[in-house]
Amino acid sequence: MTHPIQTEVLIVGAGPTGLMLACELARRDVPFRLIDAAPQPWNASRGKGLQPRSLELLDDLGVVDRVLEGGRFHLPLRFHDTDGGHEDRNLYENQEPSPQVPYGSPLMIPQWRIEGILRDRLAEWGGRIEFGTALENLAQDDAGVTTTLSRNGVTETAQTRWLVACDGGRSTARRLLDIAFLGETLETHRMFVGDVRVSGIDRDFWHAWRSKEGFVGLAPLPHTDAFQFQASLTMDMSTEPSLEVFQQILETRSGRSDIRLINASWMSYWRANVRMVDRYRVGRAFIAGDAAHVHTPAGGQGMNTGLQDAYNLGWKLAAVIRGADAALLDSYEEERLPVAASVLGLSSKLLERAVNAKHLVPKRGAETFQLDIHYRDSRLAQELRASPGQICAGDRAPDAPGLRKGDQVCRLFDLFRGTHFTVLAFGDGWESCLADIEARHGRLVKCVTIGESGWLDSEGHAVRGYDIQSDTLLLIRPDGYIGFAINDKAPAAVDAYLRLINP
Repeated sequence: MTHPIQTEVLIVGAGPTGLMLACELARRDVPFRLIDAAPQPWNASRGKGLQPRSLELLDDLGVVDRVLEGGRFHLPLRFHDTDGGHEDRNLYENQEPSPQVPYGSPLMIPQWRIEGILRDRLAEWGGRIEFGTALENLAQDDAGVTTTLSRNGVTETAQTRWLVACDGGRSTARRLLDIAFLGETLETHRMFVGDVRVSGIDRDFWHAWRSKEGFVGLAPLPHTDAFQFQASLTMDMSTEPSLEVFQQILETRSGRSDIRLINASWMSYWRANVRMVDRYRVGRAFIAGDAAHVHTPAGGQGMNTGLQDAYNLGWKLAAVIRGADAALLDSYEEERLPVAASVLGLSSKLLERAVNAKHLVPKRGAETFQLDIHYRDSRLAQELRASPGQICAGDRAPDAPGLRKGDQVCRLFDLFRGTHFTVLAFGDGWESCLADIEARHGRLVKCVTIGESGWLDSEGHAVRGYDIQSDTLLLIRPDGYIGFAINDKAPAAVDAYLRLINP
């Protein structure tokens, strides 16, 4: 028996990427279905860190306080010696917040908690998840995508205008779309990973040991009673993961028998897959997250890159569904495919560095924070200033605290938060231009002036952060990137840009 159902977007996969996309659509009132083949949410840490740029996305969703409450910054790493000594390291020493960057280093937090926060936020916007619902087949034409779904042995046919595959590294949707997953599996880099309860060791450090047999680590997952267990494997080790095997590895490599693994809620055998797709779109179907790219865990890039894929695609899908030119969706692949390739190279480099150092993890800088990702070469980046400063169209829009208007005090990210574009004008004399933009584009935009006639930048954080040299108008996209920059006080160019999104 079939049950045809019409909706705008079918999202396949309810992990971090699918949940982020669903939230982006839900808060824009776009009808969608979010399905996942698993019968219930997966309670595993897997990824355990959010990069500063991802924290900014979650700030925009209005859930960053919940995230911060469930995580920890600057957990020190303690390397134990076999003679009982140790060396402590802060991997992100001197990486602190600044006026332009409110989250100065990665936050350690288990993936299951991030997913739970996103599920709660989605429910607050009226969204729901259909667990135990698997994608079996799909076909598409110019009008939409026809999918075959199964649940509890019952098959249905679902009609949707768009489909987004967020169903992980073994993506069914990617296979059905016949998208190649290019790269390699590195058999030389293998690990056991699991979530375990532990006695005999404190939770104030990420503990690690090195021996001739390899590396083993226990990372306390913040605000839980669990640790993430990690152990490198040799080529001749083919044992299946079990609590007994984990215990044996820990004792052999740490030289200690007083640390006891009590139970495990999740255990996995991991191999380093380094793969990515060669395209992000096939007709009316898109691919995002681990379905599009899988990385080594070094540098904590994978889950974060997936969150940002969804954040990039969500507002564009919503705009096209509202009537914008469908060519806007071509910018998704144009912007995100190079990012995936770059991140793949970075995570592989960091893994090789760790292996060469015998898993002595070096201190990390901002290269992993994803704040320097830009879209300067995108069709959506229009830099019309004759002499732009260091911050150009296509760059991430920095934050700036200390803005004042009468008794109000706020930061730029407070003004950006939401689904709108922000017209950000520096200087005075913009009243006529901004009034014309608001009259033409209404709810699509929020106009903000930094100057005597608007928000006072008394501490100069905004002017310095955006490297403003003269009167300037910037258009900030809903995903926090600068789309347009101009010095002239003429609305025609801004109007032409916004008509790409709001015809």
